Amino acid sequence: MKLLAEIESTTVYDLARPLEQATPTSPNHPPFRMGLARRHGDIVRDDGGSGASELFTMGGHTGTHIDALCHVALNGLLHGGLDAHEASVGGRFTQLGAETIPPMICRGVLLNVPEAFGCEALPAGHAITAAELEATCAHHDVAIQAGDVVLVRTGWPVGRYENGASYVGYDSGVPGPDVAAARWLADHRVRATGADTIAYEWLAPGAGHSSLPVHAFLLVEAGIHIIEVLDLETIARDQIREFVFILIPLRLVGATGSPVRPVALAPR
Repeated sequence: MKLLAEIESTTVYDLARPLEQATPTSPNHPPFRMGLARRHGDIVRDDGGSGASELFTMGGHTGTHIDALCHVALNGLLHGGLDAHEASVGGRFTQLGAETIPPMICRGVLLNVPEAFGCEALPAGHAITAAELEATCAHHDVAIQAGDVVLVRTGWPVGRYENGASYVGYDSGVPGPDVAAARWLADHRVRATGADTIAYEWLAPGAGHSSLPVHAFLLVEAGIHIIEVLDLETIARDQIREFVFILIPLRLVGATGSPVRPVALAPR
């Protein structure tokens, strides 16, 4: 099969972070917890075989995940002017839930902002502007096209991800796009955009997640999905700028987000 042969000639980059108890989590969302519900030996079959299984709990925005459009409301309204309260009556969203996020198999672009500006990582609380995204595109010699998924590397996880509080960055702030950068992406009609940070925002020191205007613009006004807690280090190290991006959300009916394991396929 020609298509399979072409895929086998690519390098596959795993863009997801592992899920474990130590996975950093936004204070707005439940953490990941897992334990064995059945161990080998608890029940042994007549033929000597046994099975083990686990129970895990987590939020839809824990670890590497994608935001559904119902995740954020602005002045009581969801994307398309839908009433946020009416859409959530009954304990789950009846509109714009995670099950409505289509599988994404499309062109992906990595904008490695620190590399474009000669540093390993952006400083805490740095607001990435539209001009900086444009400069990064020029540095990489890539152009954003309609329907792309654009991933923004800040370098923030380097040396911080294993320390959850440091990665979340409540005291220090966290780098990320500002609203003007989000508008720039929307003007290019991207399908989705993501980053390596806990929230797709620039966060001021001490502000935490008290205000998330980029989320409000992208999800409510523009209808653009957000992907967070990506692992962009290996693909950035190999200087991959363009790739086939594949992301399959779980069909979680009425949920505000879904854990994902996105991958990037690039020629060897």
